[in-house]
Amino acid sequence: MNNLAKQLNADISEENNEYYELLSNLGRSMYYPKGILSQSAEASKKATRYNATVGIATEGNGPMHFEHIQKNLDAYAPKDIYPYAPPAGKPALRQAWKEKLVKENPSLKGKNFGLPIVTNALTHGLSIAADLFVDEGDTLIMPDKFWGNYNLTFTIRRGGKIETFALFNEENKFNVIAFKECLMAQKDKGKAIVLLNFPNNPTGYTPHAPEVAGIVSALEAAAEAGINLVVLLDDAYYGLFYEDSVKESIFGQLIGLHRRILPVKIDGATKENYVWGLRVGFVTYGVENPAIAHALEQKTMGIIRATISSGSHLSQTVILESLQSSEFEAEKQVKHDILEKRANKVKAVLAKEEYNAYWSVYPFNSGYFMCLKLNGVDAEELRIHLLDKYGVGTIAVNPTDLRIAFSSVEEEDIEGLFDCIYQGMKDLTGE
Repeated sequence: MNNLAKQLNADISEENNEYYELLSNLGRSMYYPKGILSQSAEASKKATRYNATVGIATEGNGPMHFEHIQKNLDAYAPKDIYPYAPPAGKPALRQAWKEKLVKENPSLKGKNFGLPIVTNALTHGLSIAADLFVDEGDTLIMPDKFWGNYNLTFTIRRGGKIETFALFNEENKFNVIAFKECLMAQKDKGKAIVLLNFPNNPTGYTPHAPEVAGIVSALEAAAEAGINLVVLLDDAYYGLFYEDSVKESIFGQLIGLHRRILPVKIDGATKENYVWGLRVGFVTYGVENPAIAHALEQKTMGIIRATISSGSHLSQTVILESLQSSEFEAEKQVKHDILEKRANKVKAVLAKEEYNAYWSVYPFNSGYFMCLKLNGVDAEELRIHLLDKYGVGTIAVNPTDLRIAFSSVEEEDIEGLFDCIYQGMKDLTGE
């Protein structure tokens, strides 16, 4: 093992051995090398005469570039587009995102936690977490309603084993009891990775304050029982809350809760700020100890260096300027209100009595999606039928559940969409 990795491991284990035990074999082996990038960073501060380090081409005291590209990007300086961004991301963007987190999550105020690290959007952030913490056979605990890409990220790539609990109880609330039972079942293993995603994909559900209190209590009880926990908070749709759910991430409540609990917030501008193709996300470690935060950052930078090297500089510049714009808050509220109106329209349409025989509706109060639980028809069969006969696209999550992305349907078209689904169900049931 490289000496740098050994030192980072020592930094973690000396401060919190439970966190060290949470690392995967790859996570323990990972480090950020003192190679070209670190030498170039040092040269950028001290090489005042000539800087012959980083592998870019320069011209006229700036990065070389094509004018036919630059003329379409004149709003941005070449230095903020063409050079490599640092592996951990533009420092100003990282700081701006941290300030945003503190502003939007009251439970973070006064708490110490790591500076967000820029990722190539959410999936990359999840992949980094998988590399750092998941070994073959490790248990991943998540609700039975989850995004299918978790399978690729955590099981296919890393060999983890997904254990699910029922997301909803009989009262259509977050099933705290089932969650706690699933946690406690890992006592013999002594380690688990928990993945919570609110607003939830595919159901569009965010829990209420009493449910969140139950989640936090269950995690604390599992830690007290001797289980080391990485809690991954996939906050991809953060901020899109439409009703009386909690309106902040659980992340803040988990920081400092227990020495066996390592919270990791994974979020980004992609869905929150409607810039899916720019691929800017963040990983933030909820650790109060600076030495541990530094070690985890170095290991994360090592993974980034070994995979994508660094993210898009242009994308990071665009997001940073957006966050700093005086128009940011107002425009974000406008888009939020549009999605909220669509969600409310869905609820109004689904009140039609004739629909009740064909499906029930999972609770939804946030995000981009909602889910139908179909009665007597296979979801995949219905999905194909809707495409072929009605030209309607939906997602079959499993044999019973059909996901509807109301985020991509205009408000005036929502009633027609569900009428098509209703007709499709009637076709397949022969009624």
